[in-house]
Amino acid sequence: MEFIPVQSFNNYVEAHIAMGNLQQQHINCWLKDEYTVTIDPILANAVGGIKLMVAKVQVPRAVEILKQAAGNKHPHYACPHCSSHEIQMVDIPQKETNLFAVLINKLFGNKTKAAEQIWHCFACGNNCKQPVEISSGAMEDAS
Repeated sequence: MEFIPVQSFNNYVEAHIAMGNLQQQHINCWLKDEYTVTIDPILANAVGGIKLMVAKVQVPRAVEILKQAAGNKHPHYACPHCSSHEIQMVDIPQKETNLFAVLINKLFGNKTKAAEQIWHCFACGNNCKQPVEISSGAMEDAS
């Protein structure tokens, strides 16, 4: 049986929730690179994250189930600058602020700084700390 990746995750909790949603609907699926990303999260970008693999014949149904679950899970947000709904939380890696910090990290180990999470609007390109939350009733009225 051939399996195809339908979604990737940087977090094993989200990956298991998605896999559980599919398995409840009798979709044949499994997680690829789960242990690699869980043991060393820095490798998540290198391996492409934790991949949710689905049997090829069940991919269309699995994609619909995942879309429906994602729509129910997250409240709808809008960009505070342009009111677009094409907004998503992204990770911005932190850079070393000065030469002293770089030297200390080189001497005492390569400790990476945590990434900052911000909201990025794909319509206008602006970043913000907090988007505008839209109630589900307002979203239905706008449709």
